[in-house]
Amino acid sequence: MNREGLICFWDFQEEAGQERVSSGSYNYRLQEVNGPIARVEEGVFGPHAVRLDFGQWFRIPRSECPALNLHGADAQVTVVAWIKWNRSNFIRCEAIAGMWDETRAKRQYCLFINLRIWDSAEQVCGHVSSIGGPTPGYKYCMDAAIGATAITPEAWQCVAFTYDGTYARAYLDGRLDERETFNPYRYEGGLFDGGTDGADFTVGAVDRSGEPGNFFTGLLGGLAVYNRALSPEEIAQLAR
Repeated sequence: MNREGLICFWDFQEEAGQERVSSGSYNYRLQEVNGPIARVEEGVFGPHAVRLDFGQWFRIPRSECPALNLHGADAQVTVVAWIKWNRSNFIRCEAIAGMWDETRAKRQYCLFINLRIWDSAEQVCGHVSSIGGPTPGYKYCMDAAIGATAITPEAWQCVAFTYDGTYARAYLDGRLDERETFNPYRYEGGLFDGGTDGADFTVGAVDRSGEPGNFFTGLLGGLAVYNRALSPEEIAQLAR
């Protein structure tokens, strides 16, 4: 694991019912919501992973994870996750991890799949916002790097996005999944400062329409967050 700029890395080896504690620069604790969240005998960075069923997710209160509160004109971020996605009967956006509160217009950054904007469906998406609220002229935030390739259900894949202050980029299995106009996606202005009452850090869901939603379903074998935009070569190395 590349450690330069690494804020947190979770390998999800803990038993169900326990907080999942990160390594890296900070030992932040993911709290179960609607748990216990099952530990399964199938892992990426060890013998285990977690299984998120529909409606289950993790959170860290904002006040308990200040290093994940990446914001400002010069903010950069990388989010990398190792997932085994389970396609369900619910057709929806699915949030992997980030600080993203749509209900209170406190969006900052978040890795998604299946975002379903700009003629997208099951691709990797890196959502970014410098204003917190919807993109001007739209009901929702429409600013995201969106790949061209559908992710594969029931298979381990590495999904990631980076933001360097000028471009957001979405990656699938270590490669930039280029798509005209949308990946790389030009977005200047940095990341929104949500203040002391901004978004929590959440994994597997975000707050939208007044309640948690956009639930991810499947296995999560690893999650890393960096305070810089990793290079394509570094992303490729992590995916291997």
